[in-house]
Amino acid sequence: MKKKFELGITTFAEVVPNPKTNKTISYDERIRDVVEEIELADRLGLDYFGVGEHHRKDFAASAPHMILAAAARNTKNIILGSAVTVLSSEDPVRVYQNFATLNALSNGRAEIMAGRGSFIESFPLFGFDLKDYDQLYDEKLRLLLQIRDQEIVSYDGEMRSSIDNLGVYPRTEQPLRISVAVGGTRSSVIRAAKLGLPLFIAIIGGEPLRFKPLIDLYKEVYIESGHPKDEMFISIHSHGYIDMDQDKAVEDFFPSIEPMMSKIGRERGWGPYTKRTYEHAISMAGALYVGTPEYVARKISLLKNQLGVNRFALHVPIGFMEHEKVLQTIELFATKVRPLIQ
Repeated sequence: MKKKFELGITTFAEVVPNPKTNKTISYDERIRDVVEEIELADRLGLDYFGVGEHHRKDFAASAPHMILAAAARNTKNIILGSAVTVLSSEDPVRVYQNFATLNALSNGRAEIMAGRGSFIESFPLFGFDLKDYDQLYDEKLRLLLQIRDQEIVSYDGEMRSSIDNLGVYPRTEQPLRISVAVGGTRSSVIRAAKLGLPLFIAIIGGEPLRFKPLIDLYKEVYIESGHPKDEMFISIHSHGYIDMDQDKAVEDFFPSIEPMMSKIGRERGWGPYTKRTYEHAISMAGALYVGTPEYVARKISLLKNQLGVNRFALHVPIGFMEHEKVLQTIELFATKVRPLIQ
């Protein structure tokens, strides 16, 4: 049976100054806005909403499971996921307990997207050493999977204190989804495939079709590792914005993305985010899904057909954007883009 192609939204609950007024929304208001955005996405029939964990001034979502739980009781069908949970600096016991609780509140709609962390602020904040970056993730992911699959847990590793035959509660009545988030490294893709876990690729730049070799690698290793082909699931997330007017969408989104990408670029030693960078990114070959519903649908359909993925998540906003424009994008994504793709 062919899987339904899923569409969703992701957010980091961005909190940055309005470039026109230099005023910044409060963290409280932004968190409440995200709950409203999740509820709208559910009412309009989108499949997934992901909230990403960060621990820095410009993002409000340090506890995604709490935001998702607030939306759980007022939504019916939408999958509620972290995008991502920075597992390297978290305790897998608490991650499981938090999302098992969310799974109960949402009647089985919780999803943990476990990542190593593109942003690294959580490592010093919670007392972890960056030199242990990969080992922390590998050990904690395996412990999280053990907790999901076994009520009584024994663990003896290097990155966390031992667990000696102890139970972890509450247990879930319905299966708890766990996927692996990657930014493009082969080792992360191979790890997910060998463990038989769904893959979630974050594409924030470059050309999405260039990720095909990584997706082909995942599929190959997944099958070689003996996992059922019909359970394979691949998601992709990219930034975007939708308006009924193509030129207006392009014009409106640049002041949102440029300050944030330039700031992150300075932190990471990248070059400046220019109009030329932006123009390529919004082209059919680029990684930004900005424009009319028809244009965005064509780009997503190309991605779906060329890469053979099962879910596309549109990240909105990136940087400052009025709440009303975020709601507009969600509405157009659900009511205009979705029918064109289906």
